[in-house]
Amino acid sequence: MDPIALEDLALLEVLQRIDQCLPLESGDTKIHQRLIESGLVTVDADPPQLTSAGIELCKSLQHRVAADAQAAKIIEQREGGEAAVEGNVSGSADAPLNGADPVSR
Repeated sequence: MDPIALEDLALLEVLQRIDQCLPLESGDTKIHQRLIESGLVTVDADPPQLTSAGIELCKSLQHRVAADAQAAKIIEQREGGEAAVEGNVSGSADAPLNGADPVSR
């Protein structure tokens, strides 16, 4: 699975700012205008609000970010588990080679 694109992350950030009625940054004006033209943001209200399509896109992007984070966590755990297994391939010096319980001496 490919990680979410930087453009999508920037879009999510702008959608969240609009949803939370936070001021947009100066670099967001082009994205904001495209959102209006795409029908994702309404300008009928002050401050601008997300349309139902904008809300769904925001939710979708949020789920994608969460899924990417979960996938990265699983991959990290698997790699950590493989490293632990590889480290124990030869076994410890005290462990018997035949799998029997060690005998007390």
